[in-house]
Amino acid sequence: MGALDRISQIGSQLSGQQSAGGREKLFEKNPDDIVVTACCRSALTKGGKGGFKDTPAADILAGVLKAIIDRSRINPALVEDVCVGTVLAPGGGATEMRAASLVAGFPETTAVRTLNRQCSSGLQACVDVANQIKTGMIDVGIGAGVESMSLQYGPGAVTEFSDQFENHLEAANCKVPMGVLSEAMAKDLGVSRAAQDAFAASSYQKALSAQEAGLFDEEIVPLKVKRTDPKTDETQEIVVSKDDGVRPGITAESLGKIRPAFAKDGSIHAGNASQVSDGAGAVLMMKRSTAEKLGQTIIGKYVCASIVGVKPLLMGQGPWKAIPKALELAGITKDDVDIYEINEAFASQCLWCANELGIPHEKINPKGGAIAFGHPLGATGARQVSTLLYELKRTGKKVGNTSMCVGTGMGMSAVWVAE
Repeated sequence: MGALDRISQIGSQLSGQQSAGGREKLFEKNPDDIVVTACCRSALTKGGKGGFKDTPAADILAGVLKAIIDRSRINPALVEDVCVGTVLAPGGGATEMRAASLVAGFPETTAVRTLNRQCSSGLQACVDVANQIKTGMIDVGIGAGVESMSLQYGPGAVTEFSDQFENHLEAANCKVPMGVLSEAMAKDLGVSRAAQDAFAASSYQKALSAQEAGLFDEEIVPLKVKRTDPKTDETQEIVVSKDDGVRPGITAESLGKIRPAFAKDGSIHAGNASQVSDGAGAVLMMKRSTAEKLGQTIIGKYVCASIVGVKPLLMGQGPWKAIPKALELAGITKDDVDIYEINEAFASQCLWCANELGIPHEKINPKGGAIAFGHPLGATGARQVSTLLYELKRTGKKVGNTSMCVGTGMGMSAVWVAE
């Protein structure tokens, strides 16, 4: 199929023409289905001052991996590979993530690797493990993601470009800071500050309501860590069990008073962009036949995923292009999806993508998103899976989509079904 044919198909799909099989086909249960039998995450905490500010990324991950063993009651020796998405760790985090698996209780026979596809690293890790299982390379694996932006975020993450790269327009654009390019995109596409602030306020309000109702409790693993008080310099042992970026009293009006961050007449600021934060998530996967043989409780299944590229300066448009492709692969339309978890890197890009795709706002991030509780870069993709599957289960809904924009101009999306 040529590119034009594919674009035509996607256009037809978005206009509501459902392909053969459609939504009902997703509910069929086959022995080769890639299913999820456990998923969880840590709380997400504020970078530099939250509960995990002094906790290395691998320590957070070790706690989440241990929880996967505890929740699933699987024999850890049966897990053949753990893939961890992480963005900022020196050396790709390969050494410490392998060590984290051992601390968590996995034997030396469990292999570990890391990957970096920036903001979609956690989702890419889950998809890679699913594909390993599909091909028969492994029977049981874990897709995970982790980030300590407190300890590893800062300048110097990108090496200097050569003259050849600097003189290539699109290559040079890969280095433009995301806030700067998102500001330009919002201005060019006419996404007003008022609309962004309203969207961001809604994220805070949904997250606060969900937190107060205990809707995150099932997906979050409480972790005991040490934290040094910056005022007293005293170190205490604390239990981190709640997203500490969630704040009460946030309204569009209160956000409207915050000074723009990237341009004097700009629209993007700290209140309508994702929070710098720390956290981890993990997803245990295997074939349905394996899960049934092991007596594992199936909570959902992975259907398919897409990865796309867009212009580096239009990085925020990634979900707009990736979501239709994932839906096409799944054989469904946008209306067949009950819940969308679209990462709120910036209110501007998430709002634009949703509006362009015609996705009702009530279907997007029903418990809030990264604006309200944070975006630990490598962890978000795995975190979204837990948030999605637990919310589908709670509400009795079935079909979900996770998606995000990706730095340097990409987008990723995946389709999941709850059981």
